[in-house]
Amino acid sequence: MELYAVIMAGGVGARFWPRSKEKKPKQLLRIFGPNSMIQDTVARLEGLVEKQNIFVITNKIQKAEIKNQLPDIPAENIIDEPFGKNTAAAIGLASIIVGKKNKEAVILTLPADHIIKEKDDFQKTLSSAAKFAFENKGLVTIGINPTRPETGYGYIQIEEKPVEDNIFKVLTFAEKPNYATAVRFIESGDFLWNSGMFIWRIDTILNEIEVLMPELFEGLKEIEKSLNSPNFEKTLSHVYGQLKSVSIDYGVMEKSQNVFLTRGMFTWSDVGSWEEVYQLTEKDEDGNALVGNTYCQNTSDSYIYSPKKFTAVVGVENLIVINTDDALLICRRDKAQEVKTVVDYLKMKKLTEHL
Repeated sequence: MELYAVIMAGGVGARFWPRSKEKKPKQLLRIFGPNSMIQDTVARLEGLVEKQNIFVITNKIQKAEIKNQLPDIPAENIIDEPFGKNTAAAIGLASIIVGKKNKEAVILTLPADHIIKEKDDFQKTLSSAAKFAFENKGLVTIGINPTRPETGYGYIQIEEKPVEDNIFKVLTFAEKPNYATAVRFIESGDFLWNSGMFIWRIDTILNEIEVLMPELFEGLKEIEKSLNSPNFEKTLSHVYGQLKSVSIDYGVMEKSQNVFLTRGMFTWSDVGSWEEVYQLTEKDEDGNALVGNTYCQNTSDSYIYSPKKFTAVVGVENLIVINTDDALLICRRDKAQEVKTVVDYLKMKKLTEHL
């Protein structure tokens, strides 16, 4: 069994504005510690996947910085899509490229911007899932035991009894719920957070795409014919221009009868907002997480980031304050998901210097 990893690194991280920009989005930032999130993602694979078997799928804007941050990954393994067409197309493209090397290889498909603390437990989970996926030709995802009624995550419902050790048949996928529904999910005991990590054989996922997403499969076959030819870029752009934007969850996972889940027994967060960063950052006795050149007086339970400018915050609570060279964000912690609307506004007004 040969293991490959495909790291999904094309997102713009709109909820992390103003630090996250198109050229340097969330996964390329140092938010926790000395490494960027994508560097930590690659480091977690050390000893499990060979460097030459790690692929990154991104876009043209971010490709140069990814090459810069990951010098040990072969340059040809960093794949740039001509347009963002969601995860089904990205995973399909990576699958046919890796499939040229070994069609029965097992691919670990991992987002570039997750926080995972326990490397050994993470690798054990991936190894057992890969073994099951290889032997049983199943689509395996990793579920996380929920610790709170989170409305920012999708959920997965599983059968009560495992089919083998820590491998469960998936019953249903549920979109991000409202708070009352999230409470019900947790009380039921059979719903887990959807981590967005997948483990499968290349031939298995391509067979599922052929059955469930035939238009995408036809496009992938056309791209595959042009691999390693002078026409590759032209063909890729032509095919991608005709593809629908569909997530792998909606296009395959929610429809397939061949989906399994393994519980991830490690600390996990997809760090989906500044509120998540606050929760994961060390705090002082007033509940403040302070980064950079800051001063607080009579302030509590807030996240203040200001690496260069002096930022003083007085007499407030439960705030996010992000002060960068060219922009300032102030929002209530419970509204952190709405930061994306700022990016939408800047796009509408064509204020690209802030994007």
